[in-house]
Parts: sequence; C-alpha cells; structure tokens
Amino acid sequence: MSILKAGSRVTVHYIGTLDNGKIFDSTPDDEPLVFTIGANEVFPALEAAVAGMAPGEVRNIVVAAAEAYGPRRKENVIRVDRNAFPAGRELRLGQKLAMEFNGGASRVMMITEIGADEVTLDGNHPLAGQDLTFALRLVSVEEG
Repeated sequence: MSILKAGSRVTVHYIGTLDNGKIFDSTPDDEPLVFTIGANEVFPALEAAVAGMAPGEVRNIVVAAAEAYGPRRKENVIRVDRNAFPAGRELRLGQKLAMEFNGGASRVMMITEIGADEVTLDGNHPLAGQDLTFALRLVSVEEG
C-alpha cells in the first residue's frame, strides 16, 4: 500500500452512486478527475482513500453524508410570497435562482414547489443528506 505525499497530483476515474444505485456523477473516459493531495480540492475522505492507493488500483469507498455535503437542513428551505417575483416571470420546478439576502449574502436556491400564493425554495445541495459511494481507479501519480 502506498501513501501519497501532500503535493502529489493524482489522476482518477470514478463512478459515484447513491444508496439506491443511481449514478450521480462519473468521469468520462477522456476527462479524468485531477487533483492535488493536501490541497482540499475534494472531500477529505475521498482524498484519504486515494492517498492510500497505487496506480492501477481500484477501490470502492463510501463517503458519509456528514463528510460530503452534510445533512439536509430545514432552515435552508424557505417559502416566498409569489408576488416577490416579477410579474410574468416563468417559474418552474427544479429551476435554480440566485437569491440575495440581507447583508448582501447570495445563495443558489432551487424551486421545489410552486403554489398559487407561495414558492418553496431549497438551498440545500441536491446531494445533502446522502451517503455517496465512489468506485475509484487511480490512473497515475505525479509527485509534487
């Protein structure tokens, strides 16, 4: 088992699945994921798994929701008066909107419900609350 050093550039192919087997992401054959060990470019659990691999090795790992996108939080779901949107603006389920809040902070919210009087917006990451399984193949390592 190798332990890659901080600064090593790694090239990885992966398939990410949810508990129900649905693929949420994968690397195309011609576009592997390239990241630097120790640079916080990927989930720490994913980085740790890759750091213990040798080129050509294949491994499956599970990244718990808490170590990935965190839990789904009720406070990230808000209801907004339908009149808060410009008249005639088309709203559709799944649409993402950049919302600006008091203090100048902005956040991307997804429309999850459209009613006659209210629109429900969800600011949780779509994969929040989900454990993520990665089938990894370490293609190469370039020492840093």
